[in-house]
Amino acid sequence: MDNVLKISKALADENRLRIIMMVKDREPCVCQIVEILEYAPSTVSKHLSILKEAGLIDSYKKGRWVYYKKPDNPSRVVSDALQWVMSHLEESAQITKDRLKCISVCEQDPVEIAKIQRNR
Repeated sequence: MDNVLKISKALADENRLRIIMMVKDREPCVCQIVEILEYAPSTVSKHLSILKEAGLIDSYKKGRWVYYKKPDNPSRVVSDALQWVMSHLEESAQITKDRLKCISVCEQDPVEIAKIQRNR
């Protein structure tokens, strides 16, 4: 029951759904997700924390950067939830817009993105 509640609560936010769709085909770092969502790093970190706590995303560290991805071995309930979300949001206008932005942002060096973000 607790796992289902965590997953349900995590899925009840548009920005968290956008993050799930970002990690569907890519492994963006935090600064890239911040750039795509256009929110403060602290806000994005909170969303990432909620998703990770629910098991809907996973992370790994590479150098000084933390990257996010789909979980490698999700539980059945997580797998079902991710499949449902990903199949139903695939054609969303916001997700299409995010996907295009993600392509260009994820090609950029995270160091350069972080510099730009610090100067804002």
